[in-house]
Amino acid sequence: MSDNERSGAPADDDLSLPKATVQKLVNEMMPDDVVCSKDTRDLLIDCCVASESNEICEKETKKTIAGEHVLASLQALGFDDYVEEVDDVFKEHKKQQKDRDKKSTRLENTGISQEELLRQQELLFAQSRQKFEAQNQ
Repeated sequence: MSDNERSGAPADDDLSLPKATVQKLVNEMMPDDVVCSKDTRDLLIDCCVASESNEICEKETKKTIAGEHVLASLQALGFDDYVEEVDDVFKEHKKQQKDRDKKSTRLENTGISQEELLRQQELLFAQSRQKFEAQNQ
C-alpha cells in the first residue's frame, strides 16, 4: 500500500492542473491536424511546471526546487487561478511535517530515562566544575 493510500491523500489528478484547461491550451497552440494523447497531455503538465520551477530556482541560485518555486512557476505560466489553492495545500503540508517532526526528537529516540539523563547531566557539571576549580588554583 502506498503512502497516498494510507494517508488518504488526494490522487495525483487532484494535485495537478485541470486536464480540460491543458487540453484547451494544447488545442489552441497546436495545428488542427495534431492530436495529443492523454500521456502527452500529462507529460506537458509535469514538464512545463517542473521546467519553469527549475528555471526560477536557478535564477535564485538555489540547488533545490522549493514549494515557492513551484508557486512562482504557476504564476509565470499563467495559472494564477490555482496559486492560492496550491499555496494553501503547501502550507498545510509544511504544518503537518513540522508537527510530525516535533513528535520524534533525538532525545526521545535515545531510550534513556529522564532520571538517567539528569544523573548524566549532574555528573558532567561536577566534572566541569572540578576542571574549572583546578585551573583557578
